[in-house]
Amino acid sequence: MQNVFIHHVFFWLKDPANDVSKKQLIEGLQKLSAVSTIRSFHIGKPAGTERSVIDTTYAVSWLITFDKASDQDSYQVDPIHLNFVKECASLWDKVVVYDSVDV
Repeated sequence: MQNVFIHHVFFWLKDPANDVSKKQLIEGLQKLSAVSTIRSFHIGKPAGTERSVIDTTYAVSWLITFDKASDQDSYQVDPIHLNFVKECASLWDKVVVYDSVDV
């Protein structure tokens, strides 16, 4: 089995109805995808599914995979990531992160 480290981030915008803010966040995430340790990434939005166990209150999700935990550690201090936080933190009200590894 191949090792993988999943980092899934959910963003709630300060102004969820503001399409400009959402676009700025998405553009920031696209720039963030240039971090060299990222294996793959996905920028998403709520799918519109309706079941009691599904949270659709977030605005944008950012799912990235790394080959190993140390690659994610490096991502956290990468200048591209630090710049993303500096440029985009004012856009969000709440961020929730789920990290997972292979069982």
